[in-house]
Amino acid sequence: MTRLLLVGACALAAILLPMAGARAQTDTVLVPADGASGGAADQGASSTSNAALAEDDKQAPIPFEGGQLTITQPEQDGEKVLSYDGQQLASNYDVSFDKIVKIGDVDVALVDVGDGGNQCGPAKVIVWKPKDGEIRTTTVEQDECGAPPAAIADDAIYFVPFLLPGESKPALQWSPTGGLTTSGELTYTPEPGTDWKDVDPSKYDNIVDAFHNEAVYKAGQALLGKDMPDFATSLLVGGGTEKTASGAFYASGCVPHDCGGNDGFMAVDPAQHKVYFARRGDNGEPQGWPPLKSWPADIKKALDEAQGAGN
Repeated sequence: MTRLLLVGACALAAILLPMAGARAQTDTVLVPADGASGGAADQGASSTSNAALAEDDKQAPIPFEGGQLTITQPEQDGEKVLSYDGQQLASNYDVSFDKIVKIGDVDVALVDVGDGGNQCGPAKVIVWKPKDGEIRTTTVEQDECGAPPAAIADDAIYFVPFLLPGESKPALQWSPTGGLTTSGELTYTPEPGTDWKDVDPSKYDNIVDAFHNEAVYKAGQALLGKDMPDFATSLLVGGGTEKTASGAFYASGCVPHDCGGNDGFMAVDPAQHKVYFARRGDNGEPQGWPPLKSWPADIKKALDEAQGAGN
């Protein structure tokens, strides 16, 4: 089933750049979720995008279903509030209009609502008004760290969550009649047939991208086991890679919103077919996979310099 879903997901995943898990509800419930799947195409929808933002970062009211959606900030430096004709719908420090689309014959407003901050995107608030009904909302969120981009089809909105190495999570879909439902289970899969000779750090925006290589993925899985997704999280706030004199490449990173308290380090040695991982919390020496005492001197030095300097 997972394999079939992954094949069907390719077309949709190609237009998305997601991020992890899924929280949702017509008033917000946690749904276990995160990755790539689906099958939907962005189609002709009435679209009011962030062009609605005015000068000084003030957002103009958006006409919607005979009323107005507004975003205000009652207190300076306080939370912004999303309202419909004075009725509060959502609030947080980062609130902005995305667009208005048509699902079936229903106009649906999409609004981004989140905390802001490193690597944590906003949740997606879906606003619609059933025929002869009151305004309603549903919130889609990934593990309290944002929602995947929304892919719009004629009859539904699809949310394809971001998968970390080792994860399996559901993809979601929403429609005015069916509400928010799980459309399938997705599993992170490296590129089949890729080997150590295919490793190319120049193509990686983040060292987590190295797990797309099947050889790196299998080596990492052998060391980290079920902790692979959790470890990958400790690298999310990070940049490109650096090289040691021996040709291994490495990078450090940290967990979003916890830099300095949950920091990771990863090195890959394509010539020796080896990977190295380390993680350090608030106190004490980092824990290593394999144990740090077995690490080559240049990679251990890179770890000490990277984590000594902090993230």
